Amino acid sequence: AKAGRATTPPKPRPLLLSPIARLILASNLAGLVILITGALVLNEFRSSLVNARKASLSEMTQLISSFITDNATTDDPAGLNIVKLSTQLKAIPLTSATRIRVHDAQGQLVADTMLLKDEIELKDLPPIREPSSIERAWLDAVRFANRTFETVSATGRQPIAEARSLEEEVAMALAGNAGFSERFGDQAERLLSVTMPIQKVARVVGTITVETSDVTEIIADERAALIPLILVAVLVSIITATLLTLGIARPLRNLARASDKVRTGATERLDLGKLHNRSDEIGDLARAMEAMTEALYVRIQENERFAADVAHELKNPLTSIRSAVETSQAVQDPKVRDRMRDVIARDVVRLDRLISDISNLSRLEGEIVREKLARVDLRRLLEDIVSIYTDTKKETEAAVTLAVSPGDYNVMGRDGPLAQIVRNLIENARSFSPPGGTVAVTLSRLTSPRGPAVRVVVEDEGPGIPPDKL
Repeated sequence: AKAGRATTPPKPRPLLLSPIARLILASNLAGLVILITGALVLNEFRSSLVNARKASLSEMTQLISSFITDNATTDDPAGLNIVKLSTQLKAIPLTSATRIRVHDAQGQLVADTMLLKDEIELKDLPPIREPSSIERAWLDAVRFANRTFETVSATGRQPIAEARSLEEEVAMALAGNAGFSERFGDQAERLLSVTMPIQKVARVVGTITVETSDVTEIIADERAALIPLILVAVLVSIITATLLTLGIARPLRNLARASDKVRTGATERLDLGKLHNRSDEIGDLARAMEAMTEALYVRIQENERFAADVAHELKNPLTSIRSAVETSQAVQDPKVRDRMRDVIARDVVRLDRLISDISNLSRLEGEIVREKLARVDLRRLLEDIVSIYTDTKKETEAAVTLAVSPGDYNVMGRDGPLAQIVRNLIENARSFSPPGGTVAVTLSRLTSPRGPAVRVVVEDEGPGIPPDKL
């Protein structure tokens, strides 16, 4: 007789080597990488733009300061010639985003290009037209992107220039120091400002401030240019989500459908198609479910054979009892009747033993289902069982011996059911052994396609099963 062999399940693959884990990680990172790359590019562009504007504003302010010193100042007393200053400022060509302000030695504003250019320009208004839904969506997206990036950039970056008010810049320039700052204007536009002193013979007679607001417009345009990157990121997310659906959700749905077919009886075996050929976790799941279904199918077949064997074993003594009853009714010889009663008694004992064995087997299977697996030392288990039979052996009973091959015999199982199985095998072997015979129990290891296994063999010296009964 052989005991069942214990095999270990395959080890799960490392997480980083999992194809599904890599697919999920790549799908989640693809869109994020695109957005981060675009944000970094935009931030780098902003930094380079501010630095370039700082250099150009400093040069422009220095030139205008020198020009004013040569052409719009007085010698005695040293100061500013307001009339000449206004004339010179009007002559400087400036963009609409650039503004020049001049303060005197007391910090009072004496000239402002925004106030000096008092021309009125008349232009026809464009025709009133309601924007289309696409244009409105685009404008809303641009505004949202501007607000989002403005918030992120304001909270997550170091300012390139110090934030100072105009009064602070003027005070620094009156003290003889040039100032560069970054601040927001009256219309919430971003301003870059450079303030320098106007000096006449080593004396500060005023300050000049040049500021520009075109940085906000340029950055807004660049942020609008980032919208396509966002759309690409969304498109990549949609594509990766579709790949996840095709690569994970659909195979799992097919697996569920195949399982439902087995559950409803539409088919006996699990038909998974090519799923078991996959090299990822879904393939592992498909192969595990296929093996589980096959094991259940084999178990059902074993139960059917067991039921047939039980019916056959019960039918034999019942047939013998019926024959003995009919014979005892047909004959008048008391000796024959006594012999038939003995046959009936033996068959009743046989039936009782069969029913007890079936009951024990059912109880054993129930215990196997309820108990949890634990590590069992088969060597020690068999040594304890054999020692009990050796200590309680009677003269007419067969002796029980144990032979163990070298090796480790720790298996995952349930010691109670395993001990019961071994005892049943030994009891069955002793019942067929001649008086003074030997029941040999052998424990050994073997290698199978499913991994290492342990084999327990119980051999007796009985007559065995006739070949025609196998």
